[in-house]
Amino acid sequence: MGIEETREKIVSVADRLFRRFGFQKTSMDEIARIARKAKGSLYYHFSGKEELFREVVQNEVNGMKSKLLVIVNNSDYNSGGKLKTYMQTRMDVLQHATNYHETIQSDDHDHFEFMKDIRKDLDDWERVQICSIIREGVETGEFELDLSVEVLSDIIIMIVKGLEGPFYLQGRYTEYSPYFDGLAKILMKGLSKMY
Repeated sequence: MGIEETREKIVSVADRLFRRFGFQKTSMDEIARIARKAKGSLYYHFSGKEELFREVVQNEVNGMKSKLLVIVNNSDYNSGGKLKTYMQTRMDVLQHATNYHETIQSDDHDHFEFMKDIRKDLDDWERVQICSIIREGVETGEFELDLSVEVLSDIIIMIVKGLEGPFYLQGRYTEYSPYFDGLAKILMKGLSKMY
C-alpha cells in the first residue's frame, strides 16, 4: 500500500470513528487498531488527532463545495433557482456532515479553535459563490437590490448558518426541512421581480 493509499485509509477509518464516537471519545490508538496500522504510521501522516480530525472535516466541506459549485455553474437555472437550490443543497449536504456538526457545538467551540480557518475559508468561499449568483440576477434584471451584493450575501450566510444549530445539533432537520423551500421562496420574493 502506497503512502497516499495509507493516508486515505487512515482518514476513512478516522471519519467512521469520529462520526460514531465523536472527537473526544475517539483515540489515535483506536484509529490505528481499526485501520490495521501502527500508531507511528498515523503520526507519520498526521501530527495528532486534531490534524486528522481537521482533514476529515475538510473532506466534508470539500464535498459540499463540489456539490454547490455544480449549482452555481449550472446555466439551466435562473439566479433565483440557483440561490434557492444552493441553500437547500447546502442544508441537505450538511445534514450528513456529522463531523462538521461537532465543530459548531457551542459548548466545545473553544476546543475546536484549530478548525477556525476551515470555517473562515468556507465563509469566504460561500460569500464569493453567493455574490456571483446575486450579481448574475441583478445583471439579468431578475433581482432588485436596495443594499449591496456583499451585504446581502453576508445576510444570507448568517441565515443559513443560524439554522445549523437547531437543524443539526438539536436534531430538528427532519422536522423542518420540508419547510425550507418556503423559507427560500420568502427570500426570493424579497429579491426578485419574478417571484
